[in-house]
Amino acid sequence: MPAGLSGVGVIFMLHRVRPQEETDGFAPNGILEITPEYLNAVLTAVRALDYDFVNLDEAKRRLVDQRFDRKFAVFTLDDGYHDNLEYAAPIFARHNAPFTVYLSSGMPDGTAELWWIGLEQVIRQTEHVSFEIAGSIFDLPTRSPEEKSHAFNAIYWPLRSLPETELRHQVRLLCERYGVDLAKITTDCSLTWDDVRELDDHALCTVGAHTVDHYALSKLSEAEARREIIGGADRIKQETGNWPRHFSYPYGDLGSANKREYELARFLGFDSATTTQKGFLTARHGNNPFAMPRLSLNGDYQDLRILKVLMSGLPFALASIIPSIEVS
Repeated sequence: MPAGLSGVGVIFMLHRVRPQEETDGFAPNGILEITPEYLNAVLTAVRALDYDFVNLDEAKRRLVDQRFDRKFAVFTLDDGYHDNLEYAAPIFARHNAPFTVYLSSGMPDGTAELWWIGLEQVIRQTEHVSFEIAGSIFDLPTRSPEEKSHAFNAIYWPLRSLPETELRHQVRLLCERYGVDLAKITTDCSLTWDDVRELDDHALCTVGAHTVDHYALSKLSEAEARREIIGGADRIKQETGNWPRHFSYPYGDLGSANKREYELARFLGFDSATTTQKGFLTARHGNNPFAMPRLSLNGDYQDLRILKVLMSGLPFALASIIPSIEVS
């Protein structure tokens, strides 16, 4: 397999790291969770592939200096879940692996609404969901795991298409109707500011910025997007004394962050910014480290065989070839 297919390095994207819970087959947000055992196995496997474990500062230096004598891996966790400290941090320490927690300041402040978890809880606890979104009526049975999964997907994507403030308003209404406490979800899931300070003091951890309340920035005006980015970073500085040097775009796909957001991250003084676009780091990211791709550790595919295939770069190479064949 040509070594160039996997670039010069990789940034791994994680969200939650915690023991697996019983789900009865309904776990729509399971893609955002991996077990501590799998994280340990990934670190062991990546080290065995002879990658250097580096932090974002060192990754940026290697990219800018075009120093690619050895491949390197960076580990990042988005949002600011308490399990990042409880379960993930000790495993990274065991492997002497630097890691970054991209924090939405609204997580410890309790203002960020984890609406995707709220939607899951609504569907999990009921046998029927009836709701209106943007003039469309959703009247869906939710008795079996299959029906629940169908209902989640049927509601999730129309919600994602809404303007951010309307999305949050609609989910609040849905949760109120079915007795789900969104504020409690945030409190139960999130790091506290004491936790954040502990991570900030951790020898291997970098605390990065992830806005205030996890809005898709491209759906906001430029002034609103700027306030979200700066507000989150300033809040972290208030609590830790350090202004974060690295940034991650909420959601991170092209529909949530694009050229305007990349330029904002550069203009506002961050050293780097990461997306959720799939891929490896290449030499060109030394010139533009504000749209760096990542490789997701997906909770639905906790299998080292899949990881090794992805790290070969072959699936991404094929994905870039196939569309051109279809177009011609």
